[in-house]
Amino acid sequence: MTYFSSNFKLGILGGGQLGKMLLFETRKFDIQTYVLDPSNEAPSKIACNKFFQGDLMNFETVYNFGKQVDILTFEIELVNIDALTQLESEGVKVYPSPKTLKLIQNKGIQKEFYINNSIPTSKFERYSDLQNLQSAICNLQSAIQLPFVWKCTEFGYDGNGVKVVRTVDNLINLPNVECIAEEMVEFKNELSVIVVRNVSGEVKTYPVVEMEFHPEANQVEYVICPARIDDKVAQKATQIALEVSKAFDHVGLLAVEMFQTHTDEILVNEVAPRPHNSGHHTIEASYTSQFENHLRAILDLPLGNCESKVAGIMVNLVGSEGYSGNVVYENIEKIMAIDGVTPHIYGKKQTRPFRKMGHVTIVNQDMVTARKIAEEVKNSIKVISK
Repeated sequence: MTYFSSNFKLGILGGGQLGKMLLFETRKFDIQTYVLDPSNEAPSKIACNKFFQGDLMNFETVYNFGKQVDILTFEIELVNIDALTQLESEGVKVYPSPKTLKLIQNKGIQKEFYINNSIPTSKFERYSDLQNLQSAICNLQSAIQLPFVWKCTEFGYDGNGVKVVRTVDNLINLPNVECIAEEMVEFKNELSVIVVRNVSGEVKTYPVVEMEFHPEANQVEYVICPARIDDKVAQKATQIALEVSKAFDHVGLLAVEMFQTHTDEILVNEVAPRPHNSGHHTIEASYTSQFENHLRAILDLPLGNCESKVAGIMVNLVGSEGYSGNVVYENIEKIMAIDGVTPHIYGKKQTRPFRKMGHVTIVNQDMVTARKIAEEVKNSIKVISK
């Protein structure tokens, strides 16, 4: 099939910042794109050929959208799987497949998948609702002890739907939904490996990255590439990521987030079958960005070089606490005066505390220098409101 400057149509479910950055690559190759998103102000709206507003969880909406395109992909997991399954049965190519997405969309099913496939992960228990979890903890019937990590199995993102439970009282205000209780892992690093696999089965991996999280928001603050870890640990993390990728049999990108324990054990935390926050630095730091490689993979084109040209650090730009409303980026000119600094503004007009509004990439031949500049960037730029 000819993709370039042709009648071929690529559909993207979700029109957020990941879609917008993916569309940059489709523009580069002159590929027609259709986007579906619930918001009429979605960041992707300005960058696609046709934009449709609609509910990603509604069967008819997703099905009718998918019938207009040749290949369908997504930038968010919260989409109607039944519609994707129906489209696939009628000849629309869906990547990653509904079968893969079904194993990942629910975090309880995802964790059980790791156990069933002998993939190392933290201990957990799955509960139908909060009341059952409270009862198990209060009556000492749970194998998971306080403190533990509570996660809702569906609809969580960017730190939402994840809480550290230190006392029984911490359970009181949590939503009464299906959830998992995970053992707290004593770790020295949070790592991520992005695996890319095309339709024909060609597989490549990006270098292991290290993630530093905001202690309150549970969001990534810095992504550091290459990770400052021993080569043996990096090889182990890459090998486990490849095993996870093979088990899910995905097409496209798979971001595998992992814990490195104090004894250098690698435990899989969770995965995302799409472009991921831990790969944003690849736009400036790698020979082929994660977005271009996702596109190559789902179109079954040869995969691009995943190696880094230079050390890269990504700083997330999130809404400052105490500010809601029309966004203003304070001191952006100041950071742009520094060599190797590139801001990416996502196009969300309204800010609120901890909302992802953009990111900044810092590239430098020297990792220590890059990390110092990243700190300066983080302390300089402020995402506030008028």
